[in-house]
This record gives sequence, structure tokens and C-alpha cells, in this order.
Amino acid sequence: MKVLTVEKLVPGGYGLARTEEGAVLVRGALPGEVVRGRPVRRKGALFLEEVEVLEGRPDRYPHPLPPSADLPLRYESQLPLKEGLVRDALERIAKLSFPLAPIRPSPRALGYRTAAQYARHPLGGLAYRQPEGWSLLRLEEDPLLAEPLAWAFALLQTWPLPVEEVALRGSLLEGRVLLGLIGGHPEALKRPAKALVKEGFAGVVWGEASPKGRFRGRTMPLHGERTLLERFGPLTATVSVESFSQVNPLAAGELLEEAQGLVSGGRRALELYAGSGLLSLLLAPRFRKVVAVEISKEAVRRGEEDRKRLGVANVRFHRGDAREAARLGAFDLVVLDPPRSGLSPEVRAYLLEARPEEVLYMACNPATWARDVGELVRGGYRLAFARPYDFFPFTHHVEVLSLLRLG
Repeated sequence: MKVLTVEKLVPGGYGLARTEEGAVLVRGALPGEVVRGRPVRRKGALFLEEVEVLEGRPDRYPHPLPPSADLPLRYESQLPLKEGLVRDALERIAKLSFPLAPIRPSPRALGYRTAAQYARHPLGGLAYRQPEGWSLLRLEEDPLLAEPLAWAFALLQTWPLPVEEVALRGSLLEGRVLLGLIGGHPEALKRPAKALVKEGFAGVVWGEASPKGRFRGRTMPLHGERTLLERFGPLTATVSVESFSQVNPLAAGELLEEAQGLVSGGRRALELYAGSGLLSLLLAPRFRKVVAVEISKEAVRRGEEDRKRLGVANVRFHRGDAREAARLGAFDLVVLDPPRSGLSPEVRAYLLEARPEEVLYMACNPATWARDVGELVRGGYRLAFARPYDFFPFTHHVEVLSLLRLG
């Protein structure tokens, strides 16, 4: 067993300490804390196991949090660490020194999540699936959930549903919740679905348990509604339990408002990894034509519904892979909101060849964002703006809103 002092927070939410064998990654430890554990080498890196905190920080959060909350600090102490993750990635990976705009905190530190997913515990109730080892930890409550989901969480604790997992998607605007049941047999779940809608759920959808991920296999509506309406800053849009939408709509709304004011406008805009096209719909008045590219059929369906409901005529949804952007031609602005893996090589190559005047890049992973920004800057772009946003208080996750311009 070794006693170590954690130096800093690094991507992935680990604390970093050093030994004579090299850097050690410590899950759940915070900068400045003294810990004890057993270093184990896995996948070429050292991790500390059987971690015991010997000297904790005085600003550690004193109340229980779910295991997903891997940054258990008082909220005001979280923000400098998250801003530091973005600055460190920009300097270390992109090799850029750039003055970040101050991090924008979440409007709510607790009760912010409008989407969540839990495993069913064999003994009843809901559980968190540990990322390492996949063991189940039964949960009594989750203080990160917004009001509608907190109600749903409490109700589902008493329902012995024959499924593997449950997914929740709520709306702060409507105060209602959609329920996804993952695994089990849909025919056997139709009667419980009707009862759950009677209890207060807006709708229930079934999805088969698939190794590809949540709702990546067959899906079937069981009872009630399939979408809710949510407000994201200046825009209202539909959300569903089946496909991705931002889980902190209050923070996402602030980012969308700032993003809208950053771009110059022009003739043609392209949004890649568009989801349901929130930014395309928001930027439509600034451009003659906007094309939103998204691979998810369900997200495109919701985007089309929103486009018609909002009366936006100059946005066209294209269901396809962002890697095929070169087929769509040149644009004045390209908007990017990729997954954690960042831009594919094909998308980076497209940007450097098509050379849009502006690139609006929203990222959920500072490391891959910095990699992509570094390559674009070396290809002739300059970073004009970058601000961290906190969408996920009490976790290491941090978003980045940035703008790059040619020249």
C-alpha cells in the first residue's frame, strides 16, 4: 500500500498522483488530498485501488451523492477545476495559449438532470451500474435529478418491473416524464405501461437490451405519448427518451443564446452531428439556407416536427453520417456538436478543404476538442472565442463553446 498526494484533476475525472513508478490515476480523489491504496497497472497505466482518503479537502461536499458524482466538492470549488481542465487541454494538446472566457456555471447545482438511466436491482428498486466491474449499487435517492424525475425515481422504487434498466426523460417546461423500459418482453409490459401512465407518466416506450447501447436495437411505444416539449433558452423543442437531448436544459439554453450571438450570418450554414437541429432552427433567421445532418432517424423525426411547429422554412434535415459532409458542398458556417470522440478524420479533412469562414464548435470532451482545434489552427484557422460551460455539476464533465475563423 502506498500513501500519495493528489496533484491535480485530469480528464476522465481521476486525481493524478506520482510515484517512482510514474503517474497514478486515483478515482474519487481530489487535488490536495492524501490517499492510501494499492497501485495496479491496467492497459498501460497505473491506477490506485482500495483507495482510502487519509486527509480530505475541507471543501468536500458533506452530503451523500450518487457514484456518478465523481467531483464531490462544494459547487464554488468545482468551477476552477473544470476551467483548468479546458485550459490544460488547450495548452498541452492543441499547443495554444488562449484567454478563455470565464466558465459559465450551471443555473442549478443540484436538481438539474432531466434525463437519467438506472439498472433494476435484483432485490428491488433502482441501482447504479459501476463503470469498473459492472457491479450494482442500490440507490435510495439521486439529488442530481430535476423535480419531475425525482418523483418518477421514487415511484419506480416500488414497481417490480421485469426489465434490465429504466430510462427517464423529463421536461421542466411541462413538468412531466417519459419512461423507457429496456429489456424484458414488450407484450408482457403493455399492461404495466398502461398502469404507469395512469400513475402519472406521460408515456412509456420499450427498447430491446442491445450491446450497441440504449435504444440502439428494436423499440416499441407501449402506451401514452412519445415526446415532450422542453425549453432551451430562446427555443422550445421536443425531447424523447429514445434519443439524445441535453440533460441540463437551463445551462444548454444559456449556451445556445451565446452561440447565436457569436456567428456572423451569411448565405449557407451546415450543422453536423445535429441531433434534432436546435442550433439549425435557432440560426435559421441569420442564413438563407441551413442544412442539419444527423444519423439518428428518431432525432431527425423530432427535428422535422419542431421545424414545422416553429414555421421555419429554410432548414433542411438530411439523415446521414457527418463523415459524408464533403458531398454537401461549401458553406459560410459549419456548426459542430460531436460525441466525446470528437470530429472524425473525414470531418476535419472536410473543414480544411471546404474552408468555411466560421466554425462554431461545441464540445463535451476538452481533450478531443483541443486535438481538433489544434489541427484546424495549423490548417489556417484562428481560435476567436472559447468558454467552458458547466452542464454537469458534481461530475468532472465540462462543455466548451468555441468559434474559429479563417485567417
